[in-house]
Amino acid sequence: MPDDLKTLPEGGDVRPTNLSVALSERYLAYAMSTITARSLPDVRDGLKPVHRRLLWAMHQLKLDPAAGFKKCARIVGDVMGKYHPHGDASIYEAMVRLAQEFAARYPLVEGQGNFGNIDGDNAAAMRYTEARLTAIAQAMLEGIEENAVDFRATYDGEEREPVVLPAAFPNLLANGANGIAVGMATSIPPHNAGELCSAALALIANPKAEIDELLQHVPGPDFPTGGVMIESREAVREAYATGRGGFRIRARWEKEALKNGTWQIVVTEIPYQVAKSRLIEQIAQLMEEKKLPLLGDVRDESTDVVRIVLEPKSRAVDPAVLMETLFRATPLESRVSLNMNVLDASRTPRVMGLKEVLRSWLDHRHEVLVRRSQHRLDAIARRLEILDGYLIAYLNLDEVIRIIREEDHPKPALIKAFDLTEVQAEAILNMRLRSLRKLEEMEIRREHKKLSAEQKSLQALLGSEKARWKKLAEQIEETRQKFGEDSGIGKRRTEVGGTAIAVVIDESAFVEREPVTVILSQKGWIRALKGHVPLETEHKFKEGDSLRIALHANTADRLCLFATNGKSFTIKAEALPRGRGDGQPVRLMVDLTNEDDVVDLFVWSEGRKYLVASTEGRGFVVKSEDLVAEKRTGKQVLMVDAPVEAAVCVPVDGDTIAVIGENRKLLVFPLEQVPEMMRGRGVTLQGYKDGGMADVKVFDGKTGLSWRIGDRVRLETDLTAWRGNRAGAGRQPPNGFPRSNRFGD
Repeated sequence: MPDDLKTLPEGGDVRPTNLSVALSERYLAYAMSTITARSLPDVRDGLKPVHRRLLWAMHQLKLDPAAGFKKCARIVGDVMGKYHPHGDASIYEAMVRLAQEFAARYPLVEGQGNFGNIDGDNAAAMRYTEARLTAIAQAMLEGIEENAVDFRATYDGEEREPVVLPAAFPNLLANGANGIAVGMATSIPPHNAGELCSAALALIANPKAEIDELLQHVPGPDFPTGGVMIESREAVREAYATGRGGFRIRARWEKEALKNGTWQIVVTEIPYQVAKSRLIEQIAQLMEEKKLPLLGDVRDESTDVVRIVLEPKSRAVDPAVLMETLFRATPLESRVSLNMNVLDASRTPRVMGLKEVLRSWLDHRHEVLVRRSQHRLDAIARRLEILDGYLIAYLNLDEVIRIIREEDHPKPALIKAFDLTEVQAEAILNMRLRSLRKLEEMEIRREHKKLSAEQKSLQALLGSEKARWKKLAEQIEETRQKFGEDSGIGKRRTEVGGTAIAVVIDESAFVEREPVTVILSQKGWIRALKGHVPLETEHKFKEGDSLRIALHANTADRLCLFATNGKSFTIKAEALPRGRGDGQPVRLMVDLTNEDDVVDLFVWSEGRKYLVASTEGRGFVVKSEDLVAEKRTGKQVLMVDAPVEAAVCVPVDGDTIAVIGENRKLLVFPLEQVPEMMRGRGVTLQGYKDGGMADVKVFDGKTGLSWRIGDRVRLETDLTAWRGNRAGAGRQPPNGFPRSNRFGD
């Protein structure tokens, strides 16, 4: 045994512990501490412990809205010393965020001094800044001295702190929250308080109200920096119903006319949590890299109001197209996630939907109402007990005075003589002589009558759940009037714009149009030759390689590559290697593995349709728009599992499908029997006992089916013998059909 373990304190012992068990226990304790005591907000007041302790400490310092300011260093010192021993930097950072009007939709702290700005600059040091509570923070603390919530001991046991605040303001959704715990995170955007109060009132009126009714009051987030939300109603509903989702926010802009027909765009609001200076730097960098060909210049003319000026390259540019390019390339359009992962009333972390969050807040407010009413009722009972004693004293004033003057122990004598309680006797003995005047007696009777009426009202309130919810509705209506649409801070800032209007950006306008001939070899090397070279021209390839596909295109075209794994890829013709070399492997341009091969390569065009099918004879019709893949990884169109592969991608030019299998059976059936899909395995085109599908062709049934044999083309017009329904077996093809089982054109 090591020497340091031999000298154990008296009563100590050494217990062997499995390392993995010890680590898991300690890590779990750390994780739970991070989740419940640092990172996730409470659903009832929407605050994390550091924010709650800040507000409580400021309340203890009497920093109410009507009071003066105090140095932030003093406040942070109190919070750190008494309640939150986690470092002054984190506490001050939390306070600064509560005071920033561009970060908090409804600031809980009013700051004096430099508290940072929307450019991303930091606040001044805490020794230079001052703070006090706002009216909203005061509403959060309302009734906290009236036994509205539970208190617990602080970390050192010397003070008491609230477990949760009374929260007369719907702070969780109104101000939102962000936090990363251990194994979970939360992200709640801010909302409009007036709308939340309206939704809460609707929930009180109809506890069975569903999400659609609540969304009539809460259409979406309301960010302090404004902007325009562009999200479909279906996506918004799904996000609020499940508690998970996101919202796309765009900058607000307008076209400003200048002299001689010129114009500029002025951005007046930017998305939430986007630093303005960093945004302008990114736009300038993209301009320098020539990735914003329609933008001529960007300037920041902001004061305390955002004003970013964007100048187009020419006045012929469409403003909507210019902004669309910026939305796609810069944070002028951002996505704000929604993950309503919060601690419920039992301190259990879980994801809640909008209705459950509002329900939890209402239940908490109901509990606060009951506790405050009971606290007031107890106080009234104590006061009435004393007033009853005073009235007895006034009715028997001479006897009371005699007992006090003559008895050695007047207190028990008073209790015995007038059947008083200990409290009443003590109150009578502590009365001042000036209280014996007649005017004071009348005042006591008035107070007694008033308190008795209040007592009766509170007893009725506590005895009726319906009356309590009615009272709670009145309180929420007061909150809505105070902080809702009619107040300066309550007006909605973020416009709910619905789905973004689709603006087609003709990227060909950015590229110089030149004719090219695209060459793809059997081994997957691709290149572009200048001009439209005759397709039958012989080309040079690496040893053992040969031509697979040659096609004419323009540098502004997009090429669609369909692979055996059922994925489609989009390649820009301008990006193809030029010159007399061998080009480069197409696998370096798209994410194609060595096991996959190219099925077809063609020039993409809008409005066309294609028939895709696998080697097992399953397929469907897909629109050309659904073949476009913006990412290098491509888009999965035809679902296939090895050893099945995608076999064909042929244009739909007709009304009839001809399919031939490896068993040399031909089947002809109407195109209308094949569904149009975006993605899937498709339907069976032809049934096989052995082998699979060899080739497919879509043609005009009236013209007839043609195929190529060498340099000749043969046409078969009478297809009665081969016509049938989809998934049939088919018959032997006409005489003269190629032995390769391919249509050849």
